[in-house]
Amino acid sequence: MLAACCRRLHGIMGKDAFRCVECNEKATELHRDYNNGILKLTICGSCQKPVDKYIEYDPVIILIDAILCKTQAFRHILFNTRLNIHWKLCVFCLLCEAYLRWSLLHGSEQSNDPADIIRYTKEWEFYAMFGSATLELSAFCISVLWFLWLVVVQLQGGAIDFSLLLRALLLSCYGKVLLIPTVIWEHDYSPLCLGLIKLFVLTSNSQAIRVILNSSRRLSLSAVCVGVLSEMCVAQACKKLPWSVQDIKMKM
Repeated sequence: MLAACCRRLHGIMGKDAFRCVECNEKATELHRDYNNGILKLTICGSCQKPVDKYIEYDPVIILIDAILCKTQAFRHILFNTRLNIHWKLCVFCLLCEAYLRWSLLHGSEQSNDPADIIRYTKEWEFYAMFGSATLELSAFCISVLWFLWLVVVQLQGGAIDFSLLLRALLLSCYGKVLLIPTVIWEHDYSPLCLGLIKLFVLTSNSQAIRVILNSSRRLSLSAVCVGVLSEMCVAQACKKLPWSVQDIKMKM
């Protein structure tokens, strides 16, 4: 299984496409294949440690380390694998957030009619909430990319792979899937849980920026703060729009 995984990675990624998970040094390979299924992890020439120890780890352990925001786990996921699910994950997270807002909007309404479930799923408010969440996420990502372009490219004269950075931002939003259990198991502490989930997502965003740019924590936190401010401005603007059908009719 390890051999098949490593060969697939080498088939997808070219020369110098890998990174050492310990020191971020570029590497040409993750392992040496001695035939007959005998593999030996490549040792980094800079830090003298395995380039990527995670290729031997179970995915559950990798996920746990990613949840703990370990730099090594983020480097493994972002540099040494090709998870092309960031757009699907983005849409799913937006649906989770839209469902959360929609459920809070109708949380006080009680009905025993089964037909209301079908009616509610077709309500304009749900699609409006999805559009609002999409605009806010777009504002966040664009503001972060703009800020990093201004600081890293314009002021410091560096270079940024914006497609890789955007992929990292979207993948690091995976914590939003925790919104669904929070809604299903409603509790008095739900506002606290939602705040902690938001903090976790922002922490993951900051860590993803640090890993991609190999930058300081101050730069990544500053970029996230700029993104949050932009997201809040868009959220306030969306609140002033007539989202509900009743409001639109009243405007007309």
